[in-house]
Amino acid sequence: MKNKVDDCPCGGGNYAQCCGRYHSGSEVAPTALALMRSRYSAYVMDNGAYLQATWHRSTRPTEPIVAEAGLKWLGLDVRKHQADGDSAIVEFVARYKIGGRAERLHEVSRFVREREPGAEDQPRWFYVDGSFPEK
Repeated sequence: MKNKVDDCPCGGGNYAQCCGRYHSGSEVAPTALALMRSRYSAYVMDNGAYLQATWHRSTRPTEPIVAEAGLKWLGLDVRKHQADGDSAIVEFVARYKIGGRAERLHEVSRFVREREPGAEDQPRWFYVDGSFPEK
């Protein structure tokens, strides 16, 4: 029987083999889709440091990212992933509950792949921003 404790919040299987390897820093997300899924998992797990580190420096919030009190993430549905060289979009719907009320976040996220200034490692993907088609 499958152990729910080991399940990755993004729905991609075992946490350690899915988003856990990116959260630990042992690997970087190889695609914008993998980064988006790992960022969703970071929101579920209240991992603000990972969210800051994977946010593009041009749009990165200066304040710490903390979970809103009473927010519970319920699931992720990826609708589209489209990459073109060093840029990509990922459209998704994330379901959550707050104050006893079920909600949905429908976002089209933009990502870029580049090196951080001063970094000598390989380019990596960063979240830039998102638009909300249903608003």
